[in-house]
Amino acid sequence: MLTSAGPLLSVDLTTRETQTEDVDDVLESFVGGRGVATKLVHDRVPFDADPLGPENRLVFTTGPMQASQMSFTGRMNATAVSPLTDGLLSSNAGGFMSRHFADTGYSAVEFAGASDELVLVHVRDDGVAFEAVPELAGATVPETCAYVEEEHGLEPDHTAVVGPAGENEVRFASIMTTEERAFGRGGLGAVLGAKNVKGVTFDGDSAPDIEVPAGQMEIHREAATDDHIMKEQGTVAVMDLANEMDGLPSYYFSEQSFEGVDGINGSAVAEKKYKKGTCSACAFACKLPTRDEARGVETEGPEFEVAMAFGSNSGVDDIVDVMKSNELCDDYGLDAISAGNTVAAYLAAEDEFGNRELIWDLVEQIAHREGVGDDLAEGVGRVADDLGVENWSVKNMDFAAHEGRILHGQALSYAVSNRGADHMYATFYSVEYPLVGDDEAMDNRGFEGKPQRLVERENLMALNDSGVVCKFSRDYMNPERYEMLFGADFEDLLAVGDRVVTLERHFNNQRGIDAADDRLPYGDQLPGLEDAIAQYYDVRGWHDDGTVPESALPA
Repeated sequence: MLTSAGPLLSVDLTTRETQTEDVDDVLESFVGGRGVATKLVHDRVPFDADPLGPENRLVFTTGPMQASQMSFTGRMNATAVSPLTDGLLSSNAGGFMSRHFADTGYSAVEFAGASDELVLVHVRDDGVAFEAVPELAGATVPETCAYVEEEHGLEPDHTAVVGPAGENEVRFASIMTTEERAFGRGGLGAVLGAKNVKGVTFDGDSAPDIEVPAGQMEIHREAATDDHIMKEQGTVAVMDLANEMDGLPSYYFSEQSFEGVDGINGSAVAEKKYKKGTCSACAFACKLPTRDEARGVETEGPEFEVAMAFGSNSGVDDIVDVMKSNELCDDYGLDAISAGNTVAAYLAAEDEFGNRELIWDLVEQIAHREGVGDDLAEGVGRVADDLGVENWSVKNMDFAAHEGRILHGQALSYAVSNRGADHMYATFYSVEYPLVGDDEAMDNRGFEGKPQRLVERENLMALNDSGVVCKFSRDYMNPERYEMLFGADFEDLLAVGDRVVTLERHFNNQRGIDAADDRLPYGDQLPGLEDAIAQYYDVRGWHDDGTVPESALPA
């Protein structure tokens, strides 16, 4: 089986000591990326670790596909105990850092302990350097990247940095790479900030020799030549469809369609797109560099989730206003989905939907934990009761845009996901709109056949995150191509994903997360949901309380 190669580099921020360790056995069982990081965190972080304490470990990993030149492979993974969900969580980012990470020669780099001063950590193939940077306290992401480039000659694609939000331990702070790409959901930026690390750089010339089959280039050619709507509109392309299905969350989830959709949909974004945007080695180029010269706004995006959170869910119908919100989140290092939804909760409480100036002020207050922003920085799940609004979260992670009240399999996914209400954990929405062929599509209503299908999709997404292969490769990948690329039977590859999901659930179980947390705010509106959750546990081989039997744990 194709796997990552190279040792684990452990960086102790307290003592500033480093060591390397052979992890070939972990690579053989978990491939790379999310799989390897999940195993390392599961085995090396105490089950009762404070997410913002020195005992938590943040692990960066990438996968064997970084050795290829195939589209959909310019991504990497970060894993730790989440300050938002309080469980083991992985976050995935695109951009251009993955190849530079691979050039260090390490399969994984973990950060333990905490520094006694604000530092940049420079990881090279010939060693690790610690740089005290008190002058960067409070610096934005662009300011930090500019410092690194000026002082070290490293462009933003070598960096993983936090903005003020990470330093201030906002529970949904992002780690930003390539300046505008985010390890977003789950607050891993707060983990790095709590460790007093302003950023990490990766560089070297020691990428391991991993041979990827030549068949990769057929996939690459198809991605380059296909006329796909995502190349023009990104994920926002689905917004009109969602709205037509009465499945676009609006006004803090109180409505399911938005009368101002034309102002924030895929066509609106495409009008502001001024060049192609992509990730390393990817010819699919689905990213959205956007600009409005009249108002001086320039950003990358917004994608569908952000156009929902800062658009329809906040009562905003102007794409440039949403672009501005997105730009602020990138600058301050905030997960734009959670920031938008949390702001929307405040707007609902104060009857201020559509107040763009208030929105931008709240984003700044959240990033700096000033005023009401100090409370909002805790996230929807922790602040909803105080605001007097409904708690639209699962395991404290607020909802993505794909509406579970219309897409019932996606609702099931939100309920049982180890990561909370995150759409990418299984991407079940894709089979229910549908965005796939008829042979893969399922009716969006009801739960028949969906628990088994959900297990398969969770396992496949975990495999993608371990590979690492972008989930938007769905139109170009099939079981035969997975077998060709990874040199293993497809069922054996899905078993890798199963091991990842099982370890995540087991770790979370030890922290008190079980079936009582697999709940939706609208669960009573979905007949059959409880039975579907029980069937999901049964397919997984878990206890009926949502816990993992010790006998089911991978070696």
